[in-house]
Amino acid sequence: MDLQAILDDICAEMRKAEDRGVVARYIPQLAQVSPDHFGVSVALPSGQVFSAGDAQVPFSIQSVSKVFTLAMALGRMGDQLWTRVGREPSGEAFNAILQLEREKGRPRNPFINAGAIVTTDAVLAGHAPREFLGELLRFIRTAAQDDDIHINDAVAASEQATGDLNRSLAYFMLSHGNLLNAPDLTLGAYFHQCAVEMTCEQLARAGLFLTGAAGAPRMVSPARQHRINAMMMLCGHYDASGDFAYRVGLPGKSGVGGGIMVIVPGRAAISVWSPGLNAQGNSKLGTEAIEMLAQRTGWSVFR
Repeated sequence: MDLQAILDDICAEMRKAEDRGVVARYIPQLAQVSPDHFGVSVALPSGQVFSAGDAQVPFSIQSVSKVFTLAMALGRMGDQLWTRVGREPSGEAFNAILQLEREKGRPRNPFINAGAIVTTDAVLAGHAPREFLGELLRFIRTAAQDDDIHINDAVAASEQATGDLNRSLAYFMLSHGNLLNAPDLTLGAYFHQCAVEMTCEQLARAGLFLTGAAGAPRMVSPARQHRINAMMMLCGHYDASGDFAYRVGLPGKSGVGGGIMVIVPGRAAISVWSPGLNAQGNSKLGTEAIEMLAQRTGWSVFR
């Protein structure tokens, strides 16, 4: 299989696309990003990385960061985390509050915004946000085997300035006893977590720890790796998770910065970036590119 040729072909197809989706305009810093960008990388446990397009341009990983925070939370709390957040698909938008109200402040899963805020709150555990963020960066840098990964302070400030809906989610959960730290502390940590900036190549390498392949970094136990992948398959694309599983057949996590990280268990980790989003808040061309890649490689958990 010639992975480089496959990626080059997909990149050429995506460059020609006329409908590239719409960038996330409700976060001012993200609204400034050109929708013309497209990059894709595939990292193998051997250390090889195949890339095409803008794979070395840093972008805000946004909700892809929730995968790393979930891994940290499970490492710290184990299954106790699931008393505070569920493991079911939401079928709702990533920032919906209606479901949270119906279910008395317990978010449906750790990848919607409310669930990610609870997960961040669990890892924060009374520490200063800078301690949590330092731990998060160390985790991601170790997974990617690259120390040149940072938080974009301008993006974090932009999110903090426009994050009133996330504040509503946090205070609603606080009223139900499901937020243990002061909301401003948890939200400050959460906004900065989402502002981690990486390239496609870095993000693909960072996903290798979830492949379970020989030679990949050992960051979590095999059982925990399987469970995180299961959550990504069920909930990683919000209310389009079922469609992504149907079309791609691999666990993945998207972010409103236009990035998607996808895991091919035992084989590879994939990252794609295209800033324009579809109606569900997932990268439009990124989703299409991953579907093409899965078809051309035959990669799927169902084969």
